[in-house]
Amino acid sequence: MAKARATYVCQQCGGVHPKWSGQCDHCGAWNSLTEEVQEKTPGPRNKGREIPMEGLKGSSKPLPRISTGIPEFDRVLGGGLVPGSATLIGGDPGIGKSTLLLQAACRMAGTGAGVAYFSGEESTDQIRMRAERLGLLNNTESVGLAAATDAANIAASLSADPGLRMVIIDSIQTMYLPGVESGPGTVSQVRASTHELIRSTKKLGCALLIVGHVTKEGAIAGPKVLEHMVDTVLQFEGDRSHHFRILRGIKNRFGPTDEIGVFEMTGNGLSEVANPSELFLADWREDVSGAVVFAGIEGTRPLLVEIQALVAPSSMAHPRRNVVGWDSGRLSMLAAVLEARAGLPLSGRDIFLNVAGGVKITEPAADLAVAAALISSVTGRPCPANTVIFGEVGLAAEVRRVAHPEQRLKEAAKLGFEQAILPPAKKAGKNRDSLRHNTVTTLTDLIETLGG
Repeated sequence: MAKARATYVCQQCGGVHPKWSGQCDHCGAWNSLTEEVQEKTPGPRNKGREIPMEGLKGSSKPLPRISTGIPEFDRVLGGGLVPGSATLIGGDPGIGKSTLLLQAACRMAGTGAGVAYFSGEESTDQIRMRAERLGLLNNTESVGLAAATDAANIAASLSADPGLRMVIIDSIQTMYLPGVESGPGTVSQVRASTHELIRSTKKLGCALLIVGHVTKEGAIAGPKVLEHMVDTVLQFEGDRSHHFRILRGIKNRFGPTDEIGVFEMTGNGLSEVANPSELFLADWREDVSGAVVFAGIEGTRPLLVEIQALVAPSSMAHPRRNVVGWDSGRLSMLAAVLEARAGLPLSGRDIFLNVAGGVKITEPAADLAVAAALISSVTGRPCPANTVIFGEVGLAAEVRRVAHPEQRLKEAAKLGFEQAILPPAKKAGKNRDSLRHNTVTTLTDLIETLGG
């Protein structure tokens, strides 16, 4: 006979405790333990059976893809949705997760594909009103709406409709299974509900799209078990005060990771941005000190963005280091290298750094562009006109090579830039682009190139 026992599970890391305490022993979070009842099941009485093994070599058919009707969305997914796959989409409230999925549902329904939209946060009237406001009601007869939170009822409804191609769950933190004795949103309920929904959709061969809540730090709420269970994890980035939205792939079992799709929030929903570099540089001015253009790579796409820096005298004992869109720790390291190795006076000064357009840059290739922006702000001299900059900087003030320089330079030449400041190439050869190359090996060379 199975016996039930009460345990206390941390809602941040999933750690299990035999009794309640104010702080989790595993991750240190406060007031995160929730009582959950688990049933002890007896172990298997049989020894099991042998599992046949297959060789690694062999031929496999290419994965079929289902187009969502949104090319930028398909790009981040690796070419479209895979039947039977599970995709998790996270992002801040109001950033556009539900809007994007509703647009994808209506566009897929326009091709005759069956789509089911289950909402645990909104009524069907609210979803219908949003679709009407966005102008998405044409040819949407194959979209089914339901306001439900019972994962068992949703799984039974899916089994009754074998013609579905896509299922949307908004959101997984509102779903629950009656057999699990804990509230919706807890670790046990999220794990059990997700497993039930994935099992049902894989059996039917339809794609599952799940909306996940995020914490105040921007990470997907709850422990990492949810991200491990799904095939693809996408993150919506962007400030709600800006009209740009970036959909970034964090995990993808069927395509490349770190791929991005760029959208613009308009009155008719999210519209795709075909050339994001041109849009991000729309307000760029060449005659302003501290502003440079960085040629970056996001996934497989080259992306040109403006980096702005302001260095000003500080009246505080500890100067401020405010950063938007970049790593604050890397800025502190770069400021120390500039002062210790290149003699740039930065101690006792406030440093403000901003990546224009609400873009977040994570690659170290932006080091040289940030250093150029700091040098330009300190000297008061604008960077050379029509110039892009990229390169990694080490602790010895050396400039290191970065990946895919040809793609960066090709994108810059396409947008009308004339020269580039970059690390020396691995092998000298003829430039395949029309830009003039100014190679620098140290930060001292960069200061001389900028006329410092």
